[in-house]
Amino acid sequence: MEIAMRSLILAATTALTLTACASQAPAPQAAATPAKPAPQCYSGDHGKFFDVGAKAAISGVDVVCEKTSDGKAAQWMGAKAKH
Repeated sequence: MEIAMRSLILAATTALTLTACASQAPAPQAAATPAKPAPQCYSGDHGKFFDVGAKAAISGVDVVCEKTSDGKAAQWMGAKAKH
């Protein structure tokens, strides 16, 4: 009787161990980081963003959207006058 009980406990332990190992899902892969958006300039007069290099007239002044010196943002700069 004692041997049968030990065998039953051993069989149950083995079955639980195998079931636990078999049901583990593989580790999820890290999601790729999204691409960083290019800098843009916002115009309240137009109500939208403009890409770097775009020209616009804001409050009657001709401006160009240019990258900042660190390249992380963009800002409106006065357009060069044509002579």
